[in-house]
Amino acid sequence: MLEHMATEIRPVPRVPGFVAVSNGLARRLLRLGPLMGPNALLTVRGRKSGVPRTTPVALVDIGGRRWVVGTFGDVNWVRNLREARRAAIAVGKRSEDVAARELTVDEGTAFFRDVLGPYARSLRVGPLLLRVLGAGDILADPAGSARKRPVFELSR
Repeated sequence: MLEHMATEIRPVPRVPGFVAVSNGLARRLLRLGPLMGPNALLTVRGRKSGVPRTTPVALVDIGGRRWVVGTFGDVNWVRNLREARRAAIAVGKRSEDVAARELTVDEGTAFFRDVLGPYARSLRVGPLLLRVLGAGDILADPAGSARKRPVFELSR
């Protein structure tokens, strides 16, 4: 049973068109190894089909803790992970099974404000990358962003 479910998830703007094109390329590159910075392949069982589904995600790994963010809101991989609460994270030949816990809206706000925000600002291209992905509000409005962008903490 889900303990918290973010009840106020609002839709985000449409997924930018380049994402669909780049996901195919990213899947191929990530199968080769860690060529794309903090990105990884997330494989989770489909909530209806039971078929494993794989998608590239940005893996936030800070201070020994790991998270994935539903940058584009309540998309299929988010709904599948919410249901399954387990997944595999892979880069190259290295794969690891993980448990996933969705953060509450309050926890998501704290994550964006206290973890991801400072980290993104510390990177030369971090704020620009978030804006290109349509997620600049993570920095400007962590609470608003947490209401529309699910966050999952991953553990072994």
